[in-house]
Amino acid sequence: MATTRGTWAYRDRFGDRFGRTYFRRFGPGVCSSIGIGTYLGDPTDEVDDRYEAALATALDHGINHVDTAVNYRHGRSERVVGRALERASVDRDAVVVATKGGFVPFDGDRPADPAAYVRERFVETGLVDPSDLARGCHCIAPNFVEAMLDRSLSNLGVDAVDCYYVHNPETQLEIRDREAVYDRLEAAFERLERRRAAGDLYGYGVATWEAFRVSADHEKHLSLPEILARAEAAADRVGNDDSGFLAVQLPFNVVMADAFTVDSQPTPDGDGRTSVLERAHEAGVHVVASASLAQGDLAVGEGMPSEIDAALAGDTRAQRAINFARSAPGVTTALVGASRTTHVEENVAAGTFDPLGARTFDAVFR
Repeated sequence: MATTRGTWAYRDRFGDRFGRTYFRRFGPGVCSSIGIGTYLGDPTDEVDDRYEAALATALDHGINHVDTAVNYRHGRSERVVGRALERASVDRDAVVVATKGGFVPFDGDRPADPAAYVRERFVETGLVDPSDLARGCHCIAPNFVEAMLDRSLSNLGVDAVDCYYVHNPETQLEIRDREAVYDRLEAAFERLERRRAAGDLYGYGVATWEAFRVSADHEKHLSLPEILARAEAAADRVGNDDSGFLAVQLPFNVVMADAFTVDSQPTPDGDGRTSVLERAHEAGVHVVASASLAQGDLAVGEGMPSEIDAALAGDTRAQRAINFARSAPGVTTALVGASRTTHVEENVAAGTFDPLGARTFDAVFR
């Protein structure tokens, strides 16, 4: 598990190489404000090898926040992260490792009959009740979430993870009402609180795609304050002094800035609405930005408006897009998927530039 001593020693290793606020507080220590993701890519040995080299390069050169999920590339991404942790010249306690559970994972590749695979491996074994499945592939029932945590620990080859996300809980809104989804989350959080007390994870959160970026009347909307209240209730039942809810993950980039521009969440006094970035900041919850390059589009296309591009520091489009995401008030880390060492090197170099200040960032949207 990442520790105060390990992560601060990692930061000190790089001296003044990086720009202002490149390393930011997270959990017990600090993490890089640029992280590496492992979502994209075919489930092949060739891509595994590229990811392993890219991850090791990232860890050796200033990125100590790694994000994955039990279902990414059919379990291969977690296993590659584990191999990279062994290969890199950094200790485990210097690295923030985050993973997720919620989608039913395959094992190594996509089966010829996915529905039959889910039925035989998960339903008929009793791990998943059919009534808990959304889209035939998503479940956040406590037993399933806990089983996926165990699978992730095995895949990664670690004793504990630093942040465990319940993955895209808004998917459950397709089969049950909002209150029932909150109940399911609370039950999952209670199981994670027990595992936190046992030392298997430092903290947990939710990784979302739409839930926090859409308005309150949207069918996929979830309330961050309600989710935090459910986490507190779960901690109370377990007997933990406080909730282990640590972070939310959501898409954020220059063409998907809803987390900053949409007032999706109630204010603490309940009299108004504010953005999820502001609400998370007020609650002391970290925000981890996914899709910082819009899955590569901002690195090669013309998606960045010229006036915003001109305000950002960086030698390449990708670097400026990364620096936009990590400049947003309340964002701790901007994740960037990278399965090639050349891309990692370019991404790390983005951190040598200072991010925008809060006032300058605000001015971009005026």
